[in-house]
Amino acid sequence: MVQDQQDLDLYSKEYARQLDEHDELASYRDEFYINPNSIYMDGNSLGLLSKRAEQSLLDVLGAWKHQGIDGWTQGQYPWFYLAEKLAAMSAPLVGASADEVIVTGSTTVNLHQLVATFYKPQGIRTKILADELNFPSDIYALQSQLKLHGYDPDEHLIRVASRDGRFLQEEDIIAAMTEEVALIVLPAVLYRSGQLLDMKRLSAEAHARGILIGFDGCHSVGSIPHSFSEWDVDFAFWCNYKYLNSGPGGTASLYVNRKHHGITPGLTGWFGSHKDKQFDMEHQFHQADTAGAFQIGTPNILSMAPLIGSLELFAEATMEKLRQKSLHITRYMMELIKHELSDMGFTLGNPTEDERRGGHVSLEHQEAARICKALKELQHIVPDFRAPNIIRLAPVPLYTSYSDVWETVQRLKAVMVDKQYEKFANMRDVVA
Repeated sequence: MVQDQQDLDLYSKEYARQLDEHDELASYRDEFYINPNSIYMDGNSLGLLSKRAEQSLLDVLGAWKHQGIDGWTQGQYPWFYLAEKLAAMSAPLVGASADEVIVTGSTTVNLHQLVATFYKPQGIRTKILADELNFPSDIYALQSQLKLHGYDPDEHLIRVASRDGRFLQEEDIIAAMTEEVALIVLPAVLYRSGQLLDMKRLSAEAHARGILIGFDGCHSVGSIPHSFSEWDVDFAFWCNYKYLNSGPGGTASLYVNRKHHGITPGLTGWFGSHKDKQFDMEHQFHQADTAGAFQIGTPNILSMAPLIGSLELFAEATMEKLRQKSLHITRYMMELIKHELSDMGFTLGNPTEDERRGGHVSLEHQEAARICKALKELQHIVPDFRAPNIIRLAPVPLYTSYSDVWETVQRLKAVMVDKQYEKFANMRDVVA
């Protein structure tokens, strides 16, 4: 909190305005298309469109329009090298070298690729370690990979239990790292509660037991700084359409530690070839000597294009400043919630400690689905519902103001005081 605000009411609208005036990232809000008639709190599901992302998409479309197939090697962003260009732009966000990252595929396809590569059951080491709070798609992929190896997922997929249904204890994860475990796949940030796991510690503990470990960064990349290479993480994968604002279904990314370069990908395809050999059309796979080897098919160029402009914003703003604001604005939101909503049945379901919190606030309430509908339809706040009882609110540092946060809490209070939620059924829509 800034010095000249000491005499202001900490919970007043004027205090929020003062915070906005002192926000060194406030100018980036103008870079985004923001609906003036609503407040967007769902950037941890789908980030907003930036003007630069729009322009880079138009630039790539223009290359197709005017150059046709020559766009692969000519123009402002030659498509043949676009995945590598975006990898170099992404690498600082995850603490990696450019050759350890590639922009390709989708989150689940990349997970399949990485597990197909690094899951090598041998002897009694046949099990995969995950957790019971992970996003379902990750679990489906792990179950599928086990079946492909002839193993029963009920027996060979270990899911570390949560003690309270919200959080995971690192001690419990470490205790499950037995001599039967061949591979570990965990979320960097839990998608419901927003808990940030200690990836450095978990990687060290896994390696001390001879186990490879990878992380799902969908709810962390673009929200918190990472040091994958320093932490000696074996692999990671993430989507780019949440905090990184690449657009719905935008191409995903993966990381492979340089020490594993040269290993044959479990799923090979022609775009994993060494660039100089790709068009020789031989029936021998000459894989790239970088993370690019883990590409399978032809890149989705139009899906990748918005990421060019989006990543420019991150390079300018820096992850350090974004994380600083994220921690401050989520803490501010939690303080407002405690002050305004303490007697209305809400429970804060995310960690309060800075070192354990990702980028969103997780509110629990037995009427969560109805409250989300009332917020969206009557109060013009865009939240996110996660079954069975969670309201996720994500104040994204690049485009969310402190005034947005203040207004969101006030409108949430109105929903509760006036019982506006009673007009709706307490069940999710088709897309939650």
